[in-house]
Amino acid sequence: MTMPFYVSPEQLIKDKADFARKGISRGKSVVVLSYADGILLVAENPSKALHKISEIYDRIAFAAVGKYNEFENLRVAGIQFADHRGFTYDRSDVTGRSLANAYAKTLGAVFTESPKPYEVELVVAEAGADQGGDQLYRIGFDGSVADERGYVAMGGEAEPIATALRERWSDGLALGPATRLARDVLSGEREEPLAAASLEVAALERARPRRAFRRITGGDLESLLSG
Repeated sequence: MTMPFYVSPEQLIKDKADFARKGISRGKSVVVLSYADGILLVAENPSKALHKISEIYDRIAFAAVGKYNEFENLRVAGIQFADHRGFTYDRSDVTGRSLANAYAKTLGAVFTESPKPYEVELVVAEAGADQGGDQLYRIGFDGSVADERGYVAMGGEAEPIATALRERWSDGLALGPATRLARDVLSGEREEPLAAASLEVAALERARPRRAFRRITGGDLESLLSG
């Protein structure tokens, strides 16, 4: 007679978490940081077609690391959630916090109920009226939510990048210095800093009317990186 195979709930949760962390650690890193005039989102991403950074709603953006098809499904679901909430109630009812809670609920349910968790980590960023009002929510693969201040680093090199940001980030950075800081910490120990072609860059600019999201590419990005 074959004995039934048993795995304790504690071991099952640990195995799922280890699996998800391993998948996320293989992804290239993303930095999200608050600066004087908005929120900057920078990813190491040479692809021009597969975005890791996206607009969600008027003043809300999304950044992700991990498995592309999984976080792309979450991005689309977030846009649909925001559009439905804004249309049914009011545009002001669509907030970064409500979106982060929706993502947390989805990821928590997948982690608990599915044999395979999502191999993703997300940031929902909302630009405030001033820098003190900026909101950065980090959502883990298990549905955990952290309300971060100032900056967030995700991906394979998240810990050393976060350490570098802790040492170098400060309130009131202008867009140029903030972009160069993000490029430098993403470059890590490389002999040469990452080129503009290897970066995906966008900003939530608080002074823009309603839709604050703007991608920064080409000559604009080159100019910011050159200082």
